[in-house]
Amino acid sequence: MTTGTTTATSPWFVRPQTEGHAARLFCLPFSGSGASAFSAWPAALDDVEVCPVQFPGRENRLGHPHYGTYENLADSLVEPLEPLLDRPYAIFAHCAGAMPAYETVLRLAERGLPGPGALFVSGQPAPHDASRDRMLSMTEPELRAELESFIRSRGIEPRPDMIDMGMYVLLRDHAAAGAYARSEPVKVDCPIVVLHWREDTDVSLEELEGWRRYSDSVEIRVVEGGHYDFMDAPDELLKLLTSWR
Repeated sequence: MTTGTTTATSPWFVRPQTEGHAARLFCLPFSGSGASAFSAWPAALDDVEVCPVQFPGRENRLGHPHYGTYENLADSLVEPLEPLLDRPYAIFAHCAGAMPAYETVLRLAERGLPGPGALFVSGQPAPHDASRDRMLSMTEPELRAELESFIRSRGIEPRPDMIDMGMYVLLRDHAAAGAYARSEPVKVDCPIVVLHWREDTDVSLEELEGWRRYSDSVEIRVVEGGHYDFMDAPDELLKLLTSWR
């Protein structure tokens, strides 16, 4: 791993960018979460710098206005990304984060900016199937119970104030997910690598097949673990995330 000087970061990135890596990996979180979903990930994978993206309206950006829709989020993300596209890069997005990731890749192409070497989407059906997300049919009490269960699965006993804050973020993200609709696939110019977690009870392998309509190069890979195990940076996943170079 190489090192170099760091550059000032924007609110969209929780880590200052370094100048000593040959490539970058931008990481987008899932609904209700933020860049801390990648806190267990190393700062670099070999010579690929890991750049977690922080959406507005959560964590250290709680005071920033929520993005509202995935389309708005993608529009807003292009500008802070642009100066960091000076070297090869890929994008990793988990669950609902795959929707703004895909929309961002489309917008980069529309503006003539360099596209990613690969788009990695994890545990998420394709955009035209996004409405299949089981959480979209949940009531607010059911979402609260889901959040409590998730926090406990991370080894933390949820406090009421923690749940209230999490719901504040989750409900707004949930509304954005519910409003998103793309009936006709539009292909991106980069390869798409679709990751299915073998023990994922939320998304089946068959539900991921729809991504084949979104690129001329789509590979579906099965990795060990459950829906949220990406957060623990398993070696199998990290090796895959450098395979595009």
